[in-house]
Amino acid sequence: MIISCNQPNGISVDSQTHLLPYPNQIFLQKNTINLGKGLNVSNGIYSSYLKDQLLLNNIPNDKGVKVVFEKSIIDTLGEEGYQLIAKNNKISILSNTKAGTFYGIQTLIQLTRLGVVQELEIIDKPQFKWRAYMLDEGRYFQGKEVVKYILNEMAHLKMNVFHWHLTDDAGWRIEIKKYPLLTQIGSKRDSTQINYQGKKWGSEVFDGVPHEGFYTQDDIKEIVAHAENLNITIIPEIAMPGHASAAIASYPFLGSSTQPIKVPERFGVGEVIFNPASPKTIVFIQDVLKEVSDLFPGNIIHIGGDEAKYDLWKINEDIKALMKENQLENYSDVQVHFTNNISDYINSVLGKRMMGWNEIMGNNLHNWENNDDNATTKLSKNAIIHFWKGGLDNLKIAINAGHDLVNSDHNYTYLDYTYEQIDLNKAYSFNPIPEGFTKEEAEQILGLGTQMWGEWTPTKKEVYSQTFPRIAAYAETGWTLTNNKNYKRFKASLIALFKKWEVNLDDNFNM
Repeated sequence: MIISCNQPNGISVDSQTHLLPYPNQIFLQKNTINLGKGLNVSNGIYSSYLKDQLLLNNIPNDKGVKVVFEKSIIDTLGEEGYQLIAKNNKISILSNTKAGTFYGIQTLIQLTRLGVVQELEIIDKPQFKWRAYMLDEGRYFQGKEVVKYILNEMAHLKMNVFHWHLTDDAGWRIEIKKYPLLTQIGSKRDSTQINYQGKKWGSEVFDGVPHEGFYTQDDIKEIVAHAENLNITIIPEIAMPGHASAAIASYPFLGSSTQPIKVPERFGVGEVIFNPASPKTIVFIQDVLKEVSDLFPGNIIHIGGDEAKYDLWKINEDIKALMKENQLENYSDVQVHFTNNISDYINSVLGKRMMGWNEIMGNNLHNWENNDDNATTKLSKNAIIHFWKGGLDNLKIAINAGHDLVNSDHNYTYLDYTYEQIDLNKAYSFNPIPEGFTKEEAEQILGLGTQMWGEWTPTKKEVYSQTFPRIAAYAETGWTLTNNKNYKRFKASLIALFKKWEVNLDDNFNM
């Protein structure tokens, strides 16, 4: 496999070098560097981190082969690129950014596993700037231990966005100080539907066990700081207008029907929905988003927007008045109108951008009888579309409307799907840029995400078994140029990682 058309004389390229994600240019020489005496890590922004990681690999870090950090003279490395040069008993990591240094360190950590490093030069940067993993804790609260473990593994794989699904029908998992009932009531449910004999959503079996849990704001700050140290941005998701049962159970005035409800025990798409015609509901959402924005320094807030059923809007007189006042033709227009107001608040007041699943464009993706009309109202162009469902025409609609887009096509990227539905090979085959897209259209696709939806993964063991090793396939897809991908080499490179992960996987799992 050709990695670069500009290979220096006398240097060969070994396509079987076991690095993951695979570098985009790697030039190998014949000599090796013995790490028997360890590494001597010089001072740098990530020196302590590198020393700690080397100790985990049983490699001393106070004497031996010199590791130095330098500024690169290559001006095309971008915000995350790096060089790594191992030569003459010295290893140099060169970059122009903090992130580049960090990713060079990740490559070095992998190179040191065998105790010998082949002399080489790597010039590397990612194909996509958005390389995300999503954890859904609205369904099951997993806790800080799980989140930090996943963040650590993401960092080793050079993934840079942790999408945190914190609210849903089945639970509200983030402390909002202005609205304490969100966690006092919304973070708890009495029982949970379970996947009995593979029936999942059709199951009528419930465990009868109360489930609860949420993150305090101090917990959030601790996790955000941990992620920042790993060059990972956390994008919080606060679901609206649908998937809002836990919030409405806490504060019934938020709903289009003000009847009191309990946090649901059954998973699936409910009919409970926020009331966008109520000033109190809008104030509540703005208050929540303000606290969320203060906790998460990233410049994007995800508002969900998926699977909103309009039944309760259709019988709400305030919604009808809202439609008349704003000349909204149908209920998909109501959702887009609501979403644009939220987007404007996030942009103009919080100084950030709104992101949502591709239903926020107002196109009916589900063929539900109550959502039969597409919106005529145009979505704010500042919104980022998170594509998950629909054909290529739906993705094109978002591109043609001028939106930035993250491609998370559920047929390829949903980790709650079984390995029979999405095996490792299929996960690895995913290309966020479909065939036939122009260069200009491709530039609007920021990258990809992979989603660990949590309905049927109540414990961390199940989360890990669904996540690993497929997360590595998405990591390489996000980083490595498509023409440089090689599934045979990828599987060989995965062996060392799998040995590290297997202690956390179900006993019956096979790679």
